[in-house]
This record gives sequence, structure tokens and C-alpha cells, in this order.
Amino acid sequence: MDKRLRVCFILEGSYPYITGGVSSWVHDLIRGMPEIDFVLFSISPETKQTLKYELPENVVEHKDIVLSEIKKNRKRIKNKRKTLKLIKSMHENFNSKSKVDIVEMMERMPEGYYAYGDAVNSDIGWEMINTANRKNNPMYSFSDYFWAWRSSHNMIFTILGSTPPEADIYHAVSTGYAGLISIVAKLRYNKPFLLTEHGLYHKEREMELRKATFIRGYQRDMWIKIYNGLSRMAYQYCNVSTSLFEHNRQMSLALGASEEKSLVIPNGIDIEHYASVERTKREGFHIGLVGRVVPIKDIKTFITMAKIVHSKIPDAVFHCIGPTDEDPAYYEDCKRLVANFNLGESFHFTGRQNVLDYYSFLDVMLLTSVREAQPLVILEGWAAGVPCVSTKVGNVPEMLDYDENYLASSKDAQKLAYCVLYIKNNPEKVAETMVKNRDKLHRIYNKNDLYKTYRNLYKKILDT
Repeated sequence: MDKRLRVCFILEGSYPYITGGVSSWVHDLIRGMPEIDFVLFSISPETKQTLKYELPENVVEHKDIVLSEIKKNRKRIKNKRKTLKLIKSMHENFNSKSKVDIVEMMERMPEGYYAYGDAVNSDIGWEMINTANRKNNPMYSFSDYFWAWRSSHNMIFTILGSTPPEADIYHAVSTGYAGLISIVAKLRYNKPFLLTEHGLYHKEREMELRKATFIRGYQRDMWIKIYNGLSRMAYQYCNVSTSLFEHNRQMSLALGASEEKSLVIPNGIDIEHYASVERTKREGFHIGLVGRVVPIKDIKTFITMAKIVHSKIPDAVFHCIGPTDEDPAYYEDCKRLVANFNLGESFHFTGRQNVLDYYSFLDVMLLTSVREAQPLVILEGWAAGVPCVSTKVGNVPEMLDYDENYLASSKDAQKLAYCVLYIKNNPEKVAETMVKNRDKLHRIYNKNDLYKTYRNLYKKILDT
């Protein structure tokens, strides 16, 4: 009997602990290829998180690593000074945007060796921190810079000393720390590394850092350079990289991905599943948003749009469909905004729900995110017969044929309201558009094609 293929998904801050588009993609891909054994190596911010998915039977192992956990050394290294110089070189390459050669460093750093103490309690490490602080952080206290440097590098040292599960292929679902673990696995075990980018990891992290008020001065620049460096490394060392659409592929090429080894594989959905919805008109005009109540989904703009639309359509009802527990403070802000706008009777936070129940009666669905890649909810809505209005994020403009009747700039609640009113007032034109969207759905975004594509890609990577 042939040995079953064993693929290790490496996941940072997503499946199986967080719901959302990336997690749904991973879950569906595993279920869609039952002949393959999957291993999960998840990177988490804390211990004892609750699973948000029931793991399929072909998930044969799950290992979780807490990124901020300081582990004790199980191994020692020879010629420590040389290894620390190589770590210093890696750091300098992060800053200079050069290619990062870590092959020799990895050969000197066995599993179970964590460079926390050695990197700080050494002449080389201390000189590197002091020099960088004098050069880049002169206006702020040394202690602030020291702890920021130590925190960022301790996470890298946790990854470099980790022991990835055994697998035939390591499939990272982002760059960043997931990409770094995949590089570790590739170099230590001589196994192929496949990288799938749904969004652009380094851009998302940069957006978060620029909004953070607790990070000052060069600390922010240092974190941004590290995330950019980790992305460049992932593109440099992966055997193949995939993007959801061409614009993101071009962005990956700019960071060092190989033209010959990068390709576009669009997302797909189970069309029959979502098309099975029986549409039933309800009294009123129902407007929904399917997504987590978190800042990147910009629920506050959805609420502001609701205020504008409600003044034009008094019987409009708004449904925010998705988990509310991932950012409690943001959720409380959103509830206060609903109350301040006097929308309490017509605006509902539903929490986690079966979205099919809502696709059965929604008149229009909104996506108000400030950052997306190729959102599945638009495809789900098309299959169920629900038109979608969205901000111009990721591949959405191309998906919606650059039609300004369905698109608005990020945070433009007024234009989003205009689009909703267009759908309300132009049912015949909207029906024509939905026919085109369903045709596009079957041609480009069928999940069965996605399974076949990844089966063939896994085989090709192993054969090369």
C-alpha cells in the first residue's frame, strides 16, 4: 500500500482557534482532500485556547507553540561567538533589505537551542543593541528600546529552536513566523516548503503597528523591518508561493518571490452548498454584514452607513453576523455607536450563526473592511442570490468588475449608503448583474477546482 501523503499546515493566529476566511479555507481544504493526512502546527499568543472548529478525521496531529513563551535550552552550541555573529548578520540584513542567508546559522542552531540569553548576555549581542539604539533611537530611553528589541527577537529565537512535526510538505498559510518555521523545517529536514499568501502579512502587521499608540519611535520601525525581513525570507526559501490574485503576486515578486515559482490560485467555495438556500422575502429591507466584530472589518463604518440608509429606508433592518468576542472593547464601542445613532430597534449583533439562515432573506450584503484579500463572503452571497456592496480592498474591485454602483472607498459610509440605495431602487439591473456573477462564480471560484489544483501542486512539489 502506498504511504499516505503527510502535509503540515503552519498557521499563525488563525485555524483552528480563530474563525474567518483563512481558517475556513484551511478547514475546507483539509476536508476536501480526505486521502491526505494533515498535521497542524499552530502559532498562538497564549496557551489553552478554545478550538473553534471540529478537526476533521484526517488531521492526525496538532502541535501548538506559544510565540512569547521563554523556553529552557535543551541543547548547547559549539563556537557560540560565530553563531551570534550570524544572528547579528541576519538582523543587519533585515534592516538593509538584503537577502538573508540563514543556512549556516541553522546548521549551528539545533532543535531545542534558544538564543534568548546568549543573544543578550554576550559582548556581540550587547554591542549590537547599543549601536542600534544610538543610531536609530536617540530621543527615547534605552530601556524602552532594549525591551522592544528583546521581545521581538525572543519570538524569533522561539521559532528557530522549535521542533516542527514530521511531514512530507510544509505548507505555510502566511509569511511571518509561520514562514520562518517552514524555513526551519525545510533546512533541518530537507523537505519542500509551500507558501500560500491570502493577504500580505507584512502590510497587515505594518498597519497594526502604525495604529498602535504604545509603540514609540524606532521601535515601530524595527518591528516593521523585522516583519518585512521575515516575508522576504519566506519568499526567498519557499519552493513555490501562491497568491489569490495577480496584484498580490506582483507585490510578492517585489519582495523577492521567484517569477518561475509563483502562481495565482483563486479562492473557491462549495457552490452547491450555498446555492441550496431557499430565498424567502421578509418584510422590510434587510442589510447584512458577515464578519468578525474587529477593527479590520470596520464595523463602525457599517453602523454609520446604517444610520444614513435608515433615514432613507425607515423599514431597513441591519444584521451584523459574526463573533463578537475577539475584541470585546471594540464590540462595546460598536454597541455604543448603535445606541448613539438610535438604531437599537433595527440593528442586531447576532454573534456566531449559520450564515445560510441569513442568506435566505438578506436583500444586500456589505463588506466594509479596511483590508481583505479575496473575501469568501462575496462568493457565498453570489451563490445564494445576495448582491454585495464592498469597500475597494484586495481583489474586490476586480471581483465586482470595477462597477462603482457596488464599490466604495474604505470608510466612505456615504458612498456605501448610495450603493445600498442603488440596489434597492434598481432591481432589474441588479438581477442582470447577479446572472453575470453566478457565471463568473462557476468559471473561476469553484472549490472542487481548488482541491484538484492543490492535489496536483503537492504532487509536483514532491516530484521536483
